[in-house]
Amino acid sequence: MIVSPLRPELTGDLERLMALGGPHLRPRTSSDYWLYARLFSSTCPVAFEDGAMAGAVIAFRSQDDPADVYVQDVLTHPDFRRRGVARTLLDSVRARAADWGCHRLYLTSEPGNFGAHRAWRALGFRNVPGDRDVEGVQVITDFKGPGRDRAVYELLADGPP
Repeated sequence: MIVSPLRPELTGDLERLMALGGPHLRPRTSSDYWLYARLFSSTCPVAFEDGAMAGAVIAFRSQDDPADVYVQDVLTHPDFRRRGVARTLLDSVRARAADWGCHRLYLTSEPGNFGAHRAWRALGFRNVPGDRDVEGVQVITDFKGPGRDRAVYELLADGPP
């Protein structure tokens, strides 16, 4: 597996990859991905296997707390799942966060996305306590605005992998 920072010339491949993430992941626009490649490439790694984009992570420093890195999107191409792609990419982001002195990575997920819950837990993320429980997943009401409840997960950037 080859891991590299997102570059502007890879945004078309990234768009096609992210289009496979429905219904829980909604792809961004071409200009968004181009901007991420120009401004946040060190925390937006992509993985290639056999010449194909196998996975990607879109992450950047939190606007709320610069000691945090917010992981916006994680996706592994269905043909490359269960090969450690997401773990390798998140380890890359985690190392960058630690280099910056950041303390944690965090991400959010829809409350009913139980597949994502299992994946985050398997990757070492902890479900942050919320104000309610949805079938064993802690959820924070209105976390991303009115009616946008989210399960929040964190992974310490400076702790053991």
